[in-house]
Amino acid sequence: QVQLVESGGGLVQAGGSLRLSCAAFGFTFSWYSMSWYRQAPGKERELVARISSAGSTTNYAESAKGRFTISRDNPKNTVYLQMNSLKPEDTAVYYCCARIRGTDSWGQGTQVTVSS
Repeated sequence: QVQLVESGGGLVQAGGSLRLSCAAFGFTFSWYSMSWYRQAPGKERELVARISSAGSTTNYAESAKGRFTISRDNPKNTVYLQMNSLKPEDTAVYYCCARIRGTDSWGQGTQVTVSS
């Protein structure tokens, strides 16, 4: 059974940093690309960043470029999102996602709140 467990969210002032983690269970982590999404109140869920299975390729939303870094540690079955220079508009629930054989699996999400 696929399970994704996010952690690392919290309350931070604008300009601060947070590092999110997502621990993966129940599938061969190193075979699949991983993504971070976020959903702000009243808005649709949006892709923040994606990383390939080996970690050699990354993609970012325009809003995340230059500030966020996605990485992974395959032996630890964990994907990370380092977020720097945070802005109030980054406030959202952040979700880890794995697409396995065409099906998306999601974590429970971790709240990130950036105060101005």
